[in-house]
Amino acid sequence: MNVEEEVERLKEEIKRLGKVQDDGSYKVTFGTLFHDDRCANIFEALVGTLRAGKKRKVLTYDGELLLQGVHDNVEITLKPTPVAVPVATDAVAKS
Repeated sequence: MNVEEEVERLKEEIKRLGKVQDDGSYKVTFGTLFHDDRCANIFEALVGTLRAGKKRKVLTYDGELLLQGVHDNVEITLKPTPVAVPVATDAVAKS
């Protein structure tokens, strides 16, 4: 599995384990992700996948490196998916 696939899987797991917020984002704690059996089986390097997601600006959390135990209560926020706005084409605009 490449990094892009792992980030997509992580997004799915955050949606599964997290709580949806009013703005469409999802929040979950690092401890919840780290201690989940399904996540443990999917991600060989959860912290690395989290960092990749943060670098790609699809999620946010405080700090650079999350450690089990010490950072179990750190909230990870999956940003809301932008809504696609339909663009009028010339054929539609001329109708």
